[in-house]
Amino acid sequence: MANEAQPCPCELGDQLDYEGLGKEIQIEHMKAYISVPKTSTNKAIIVVQDIFGWTLSNTRSIADLLASHGYIAVVGDFFVGQEPWNPNDDFANFPKWIESRQASNTYKEVDVLLKYLKEQYHATSIGVIGFCWGGSVTHYLMLKYPELKAGVAFYGLVREDREKYQLLGPTLFIFAENDFVIPLDQVTSLDQNLKKHCTADYKVKVFPKQTHGFAHRKKEDINPDDKPYILEARKDMLEWLKKYVN
Repeated sequence: MANEAQPCPCELGDQLDYEGLGKEIQIEHMKAYISVPKTSTNKAIIVVQDIFGWTLSNTRSIADLLASHGYIAVVGDFFVGQEPWNPNDDFANFPKWIESRQASNTYKEVDVLLKYLKEQYHATSIGVIGFCWGGSVTHYLMLKYPELKAGVAFYGLVREDREKYQLLGPTLFIFAENDFVIPLDQVTSLDQNLKKHCTADYKVKVFPKQTHGFAHRKKEDINPDDKPYILEARKDMLEWLKKYVN
């Protein structure tokens, strides 16, 4: 689910056969996966899961990618023990399922992660990225936390009727041209309203020929036509974070 205005479950895509280089930990009331670079750093990234949960190997691989570029990366269980969406579940049950997992109701978990990163790793420069549902969460967080140096929201859109344009920090929005969950007219509306109301640096980028979840739920080796776009989106993410989380 990446579109609050039209909530519906998205397809899982290609699940990576990936064990992860980090470790699972307990942080107060929530579980998390953390990946740490080889050299000490004060830079950290909070990674927000999609509807398929914090244990999804694809998301953990992104956390490890961030760690390889010098960031402490932590993927928290933002569902706090509630079951993630299962692709085999009945779509008719999705509205009820998502009701208790609102993207706008994650601040308690973010506070816990921020405290942990500051106290345990002395992080002073912290950013956030999120995918799908986590992309919507990222948008909300960039409206609330001025201490977040940057955000990257992958294919996530919050409700049109909410005040959502006064971003407090630089935010990169990544969308897909052929996303059945997020129509391009809604992406255009977001861009136009940001131009009117946002004073922070931002960028809205739409990747041609791509579908929902392309940047983290497609395997490059079995999607050769999509590989350049997958790699470009990840490069854009890293360059945005490098520019602002330093």
